[in-house]
Amino acid sequence: MRTDSSSGTLPAREHLPAGDAGTPVLDVVIPVYNEEKDLEPCVLRLHDHLRRTFPYAFRITVADNASTDATPAVAARLGAEIAEVSHFRLEQKGRGRALRAVWSASEAPILAYMDVDLSTDLNALLPLVAPLISGHSDLAIGSRLARSSRVVRGPKREFISRAYNLILRGSLQARFSDAQCGFKAIRRDVAQVLLPLVEDTGWFFDTEMLVLAERAGLRIHEVPVDWVDDPDSTVHIVRTATEDLKGVWRVGKALASGSLSLDRLARPFGDDPRDRDIKDVPKGLARQLVGFCVVGGLSTLFYLLLYSAFRQFSGSQIANALALLVSAVANTAANRRLTFGVRGRGGAVRHQAQGLVVFGIGLALTSGSLAALNAASSEPAHSTELAVLIAANLAATVLRFLLFRAWVFPDRRDGAVDGPAATGGPTGRPTGHPVGRSTVVASHTPAPGTSPAPPHPTGAVPEYAAHPGHPEQPPLPRRQAAPAQGLQPARPYDSTEPGDKR
Repeated sequence: MRTDSSSGTLPAREHLPAGDAGTPVLDVVIPVYNEEKDLEPCVLRLHDHLRRTFPYAFRITVADNASTDATPAVAARLGAEIAEVSHFRLEQKGRGRALRAVWSASEAPILAYMDVDLSTDLNALLPLVAPLISGHSDLAIGSRLARSSRVVRGPKREFISRAYNLILRGSLQARFSDAQCGFKAIRRDVAQVLLPLVEDTGWFFDTEMLVLAERAGLRIHEVPVDWVDDPDSTVHIVRTATEDLKGVWRVGKALASGSLSLDRLARPFGDDPRDRDIKDVPKGLARQLVGFCVVGGLSTLFYLLLYSAFRQFSGSQIANALALLVSAVANTAANRRLTFGVRGRGGAVRHQAQGLVVFGIGLALTSGSLAALNAASSEPAHSTELAVLIAANLAATVLRFLLFRAWVFPDRRDGAVDGPAATGGPTGRPTGHPVGRSTVVASHTPAPGTSPAPPHPTGAVPEYAAHPGHPEQPPLPRRQAAPAQGLQPARPYDSTEPGDKR
């Protein structure tokens, strides 16, 4: 797993400035391998759609993955005939390799890609990139599994897609709904820091990029899409699924071992409103109490299982000490991550050391309780021992929470350094690293330069709107993108410009 990348964190997300109309704002990459028949219709259709509806300058880049047919010639001809089209040739196959190469070289602030079969309806393209342009989100993906998506495909592909996303949720705790849809976009500043961490060069590239982005706390915008399966797709399903499962194992292992430096993907402290010191707003005590109780309950069950196992070959005091030691390490790690939102390895050793001090207090309480029980009865029943230990652990739990909150993971507002990263929020997490920032699904983001529709004047829904087919309800027109009017034409892209990295 690659960990080499430039130092520092991401800049704060901001709305892209309205600059020169000739500067490409969006670079749409079409990765192809032996697509001589479908490439030209795809590019012409996409170009016509962008020219009519996209309110910024754009570029379409054909990324040729070592094609052996006439695909390179078709791409070169399209680049010569259409000013907004360029082509990029790679001598090795791999969709991930193509996207990495083109995205790394592009100067456009918004980078996207779509499959050459154009299975996804192009009306979803502007909603896909709008939250990236506005600064609302870091990445955007089309989702065929969203509730309002309209999808036409066979049962085999439907089963494979849903099973794969279920595996991602169960193994990598992914919250995004569709990892495989070939319709995604990313901000260039995010790509520059995120791509060096992504190792895969094939079909798993998308999934790995999304998992790392989500684990780092970046915001992923999801767009429900209209999608029609391509019956002539050349994707080898079994081989692709096998490679994807290998990738899931590799990424899961890297995340579990902490070998990925996800802190470099953090936003500056204060970019997240939860970082700010806002008066009369609770600091999350209720949430921490709930998290602590859940972790504590699971830790108690874990402790009792360990105690029962150790009791088979040792005395009660030794079994109690060993069970409490193992469960205390797990409890501190779980509370650090889940209850108090501290991510990364910075300060982990110190937190465990302080957790062991808290463990010593718990050991004194439980050992003292066992000593008192043994003094009162020479041979107490095992159930009596467990009851006494549960009561002692409840008392120790209250004290543990207070010590964790006030001493191990205190509120830090002085910018003190904690390990390799500064801790700056009320959770003591590395500076700029969001606490539990989950994937944001925003299906109806307004286009740039527009505002949401005003609510109904009376606050009520008209009868005909609530009942389809009502006589007063006018028929709805076919949904289509509005034309981009009053815009300057995009400046032709010259592949021989000075400074072009291609």
